[in-house]
Amino acid sequence: MDHFLYRDGVLHAEDVPLPEIARGVGTPAYVYSSATLLRHYRLFDEALDWGPHLVCYAVKAASNVAILKLLGDAGAGMDVVSEGEYRRARAAGVPGDRIVFSGVGKTEAEMRHVVAGGVRQINLESEPEMRLLSKIAAEMGATIPVTVRVNPDVDAKTHEKIATGKSENKFGIPIARARDVYAEIAALPGLQVVGIDVHIGSQLTDLDPFRQAYRKVAELTEALRADGHTISRLDLGGGLGIPYARSNLAPPVPFEYGQVIRDEVGHLGCEIEIEPGRLIAGNAGVLLAANIFVKEGEGRDFLILDAAMNDLIRPSMYGAHHDIVPVTEPAPGIETRAYDIVGPVCESGDTFAKGRQMPPVAAGALVAFRSAGAYGSVMASEYNSRPLIPEVLVDGDQYAVIRARPTFDEMISRDTIPEWLDRS
Repeated sequence: MDHFLYRDGVLHAEDVPLPEIARGVGTPAYVYSSATLLRHYRLFDEALDWGPHLVCYAVKAASNVAILKLLGDAGAGMDVVSEGEYRRARAAGVPGDRIVFSGVGKTEAEMRHVVAGGVRQINLESEPEMRLLSKIAAEMGATIPVTVRVNPDVDAKTHEKIATGKSENKFGIPIARARDVYAEIAALPGLQVVGIDVHIGSQLTDLDPFRQAYRKVAELTEALRADGHTISRLDLGGGLGIPYARSNLAPPVPFEYGQVIRDEVGHLGCEIEIEPGRLIAGNAGVLLAANIFVKEGEGRDFLILDAAMNDLIRPSMYGAHHDIVPVTEPAPGIETRAYDIVGPVCESGDTFAKGRQMPPVAAGALVAFRSAGAYGSVMASEYNSRPLIPEVLVDGDQYAVIRARPTFDEMISRDTIPEWLDRS
């Protein structure tokens, strides 16, 4: 469920009509619903209320500081994968003891910053990383709680670019080597083993891969405890998918996911951490855009929008589907027609949909890309020298710009001309 609904023939974000935001902020723009963000976070929190747990929002999904503050104030922890994300979480007021530092290639500078600033745990991805962290922690007089991310070689049955738990993926250490790695950690200064980490991929719509992975984690927990390690915390990652297309086939809900966790690892008495991102933020945001032209082509018609692949890369990168709906509700029974929906960037890949059935869309009319709250704004670029688009947060009948659209001058002024080219 989300809070983007038609009211009196106009699509609203909670109690704010989207045309009002378009008039005040311009298009394209990302619009987020506070009520949806909080509702989805609480669904996960309730799904794990059978035992001690922490829901750590995956900051990479949508990292605006206002969104992090909204979720952090509600009690969420944060899963970060870079120093920048860590700094964003701290800027949002999230304490270090609610921040988990993940990521496959942590640098020495990042580790030093996080150790100095405080962290709940660091999820280690390799032997070289654990040795470097031990050296840093010892030099800084710190003892850092750690887990090791294990790769369980489980097929997540998702897009190959967002699968992370198979043997050929770059993430984690093979689960078969885990006992040797934990033995080495136990002998290193500055590190304190607290648990195990696993994450097998994103946009999973089947619970069976989770069940397979968590069963392997349970077996490893027993083996590591037998080896004398304290395993009190299981970081089970995220990845639960969302319904990008409106249909009767809905992915599993957080409650069902929570039951799988309880079934597979609940008997171990561990604190459970999960790291959802997409399901919290995805349906909590839309990309608001305007149609520039209707262009008649050879055997097809195009809607040319002011939003482009640099604003929302998922369709171009993954072939991802987003429902695209008119902001003005179509009259019942109105005839639809097929459009290719594209942006103005000079790439054939700047295509959001082909042959999409839509009611007639006039030049200047507004449309909304549903389920655009996750991996939308965070993956945007300034390709074709198009300024990053604004982000807007709605709360009831009010809204605020939480990231402004830069002017062209602001964008260009970041470039510098070297002395030898400055002949003025």
